[in-house]
Amino acid sequence: MQRKLGILAAVLLLCSLGLATPPAAAQSLASLSGTISDQQGKPTADVIVVLKSVDTGTTYTLKTDRNGVYRQIGMRPGAYDISIKNNEKDAPILTDRIGVASGDDNRHDINLKERTSEQQAAKKNQEEEQKKFANMKEAYAAGQTKFDEAEKARVEMMKAPATERLSMQSNVNGLFEEALQRFQQAQQAAPEKDPNLHLVYLMLGDTSEKLGKYDEAVAAYQKAIELKPASADYYTRLSLALAKAGKMAEATQACEKAVSLDPSKGAMGWYNLAVVLYYGNHVPEAVEPLKKATTLNPSYPDAWYLLGAALLNTMQTKQEGDKITYVVTPGTVEAYQKYLQLAPTGRFAAEAQAALQGLEALGAGVDTKIKVKKTKP
Repeated sequence: MQRKLGILAAVLLLCSLGLATPPAAAQSLASLSGTISDQQGKPTADVIVVLKSVDTGTTYTLKTDRNGVYRQIGMRPGAYDISIKNNEKDAPILTDRIGVASGDDNRHDINLKERTSEQQAAKKNQEEEQKKFANMKEAYAAGQTKFDEAEKARVEMMKAPATERLSMQSNVNGLFEEALQRFQQAQQAAPEKDPNLHLVYLMLGDTSEKLGKYDEAVAAYQKAIELKPASADYYTRLSLALAKAGKMAEATQACEKAVSLDPSKGAMGWYNLAVVLYYGNHVPEAVEPLKKATTLNPSYPDAWYLLGAALLNTMQTKQEGDKITYVVTPGTVEAYQKYLQLAPTGRFAAEAQAALQGLEALGAGVDTKIKVKKTKP
């Protein structure tokens, strides 16, 4: 009997050793320590340090020792808000958010002297930024006022008789120059990373373009695009300035970029480019940009009218016996008709009607044979 009990005890012991569930692995823990220094930079005792887990809300409250050192062990790794205060009733002197990793090497020192200096520097920097912004805003507003005055004066000049425009042009340029100076002041006063700075460069570009300073306009628009690269409108304006500066290849690239960002804005870019070419005595070269403009925005009447005019200027002739026959470039009639459909009383309506009537008359050809009247014997 004794032997059986001994065997049974041995079996039970073996079962307990072989079949028992192993204990779960203990979760990795962390510890945090640091030194708190006062406004003189000296370690401070009895400062209350509160650690609060961002994830669980678990809070640890401890004090610094006589050497200004605090230490907390057995923490769950993660993000913690750490705040310090002189006593329980006071509001925290400061609060930080820190990360605590597994292990014993986490450290976060707080030097109130350095923090105060940082806060003072930050406050001073903020005040300087606010002052810069105020100066920029004031100069920009003054520039916008002068720009609007210049635009109004320019419109009045265009309405005036040609004999009076020369003297009026001097006044218009003077207003634009004043506007340019104000926008330059705004750019110089602007905080380096002010979110409105792209608008300042935009107006620098617009004003320079009005004054015929095309290279300066290009540089300003490029700066605006650096700050706001997704603006199709900025690329459209850049393309016009490049075209006026005679940089047609670059102007074409700017138009294509505008189209990729916003086809409707890109259409205006192609139209502007065509205007420069057309009135710069490069009429045949204006046809393709106008076709692109009307394709992208078929509801813009002025583009159709200019397309008709450009195609009309590329009309060919051929000799047929004693007659010269005019070969109307395909699309000419349709372009004029499309303009009249969209703007039957538009500013080019009379010209479009006259062009269509002229084309109809030319369809029969023009007799070039010199007829000599016979005299009676």
